[in-house]
Amino acid sequence: MSDEHNKEKQIHRRDVLKWGAVAGAAVAVGASGLGGLAPLFKPAATASKKNDEKRDCDQIVLFTESTKQESHRRIRRMCILRRLMLCQATKPMSSPFSNNGQVGPGFFEKDGKDRFGLKDKKPKHLADIPPMPNDKLDKKQGGGDIVIQVCADNEQTAFHAVRNLMKQASGVCEVRFLNKGFLSGGKNGETPRNLFGFKDGTGNQSTKDENLMNSIVWVQSGEPDWMTGGTYMAFRKIKMFLDIWDRSSLKEQEDTFGRVKSSGAPFGQKKETDPVKLNQIPADSHVSVAKSTGRQILRRAFSYTDGIDPKTGYVDAGLLFICFQKDPDRQFVPMLKALAAKDALNEYTQTIGSSLFACPGGCKKGEYIAQRLLES
Repeated sequence: MSDEHNKEKQIHRRDVLKWGAVAGAAVAVGASGLGGLAPLFKPAATASKKNDEKRDCDQIVLFTESTKQESHRRIRRMCILRRLMLCQATKPMSSPFSNNGQVGPGFFEKDGKDRFGLKDKKPKHLADIPPMPNDKLDKKQGGGDIVIQVCADNEQTAFHAVRNLMKQASGVCEVRFLNKGFLSGGKNGETPRNLFGFKDGTGNQSTKDENLMNSIVWVQSGEPDWMTGGTYMAFRKIKMFLDIWDRSSLKEQEDTFGRVKSSGAPFGQKKETDPVKLNQIPADSHVSVAKSTGRQILRRAFSYTDGIDPKTGYVDAGLLFICFQKDPDRQFVPMLKALAAKDALNEYTQTIGSSLFACPGGCKKGEYIAQRLLES
């Protein structure tokens, strides 16, 4: 078989993040024996370039490995679960974002115990994100061993994918949390807006620039072999105080972000994509603080609504913030500390969930995600 043919059947490292978004639903349904994958999978895999990063519906499931069985039995049954992530693609897809089958720090070690004999393969930067002063973390909204993100254009598709994943995981893993997110205003290449009404993700670098992605996102060296071509995914569940936000003026809101609300343009500029001039925006604005750190990440966020908060009587809503980086200790954590200390947006938000996960590199047809970790 030629190298070119092998290459055609391999999921490129650039695509491993998006693989979970497109194929998570298809593989989950197929693993439950329902069949009929082609109509479900092909439209997503051949989505237009303009919309291929704009999956409207997002389901994030965090599993905790069950402690009800002996170690050797748990590991054997974990092998069954991981086969849900069997790679089926026949050609690489084009852009990153959502991954499938990421592992947290507790997968390698918990309470000082090497749970599966994999402690020596733990990624160098895989640890809990340090809590920030303004955080009010709910343990049920973070931590965990395995996180699976399923995205689709249709909410029902994402829901049934998650339902089948949970069914397959029964007796192997316990569900720690399930978050449902959505995008708004992200069609036809537009940047989605968050629940504050501002465009979210304008500053992202092009995922088509491989050299740039190698410098920001993809692990190249210095990590266990199974992480080569992989990345780290940070997750933060951020509650938005919409009732307070709605009482602020348009000027206060724009000063908080450092951008024009209608266009998304930085102050003193006309277009959303125009360069930010730090001397023209408030020093404590969200954009200014983030830019001043000089750190770069690849961010992805979904809005969420979760009914009424029984304690306040207000809508429980906010942002499911996700970002990818090759070195969270040098990229994400310093940015997070700067934002926690100075960001004007802190008045209107509070982080209630936080986790960091390691995303393995890509896999070939017939392999499953993280096979190099679990079988090497």
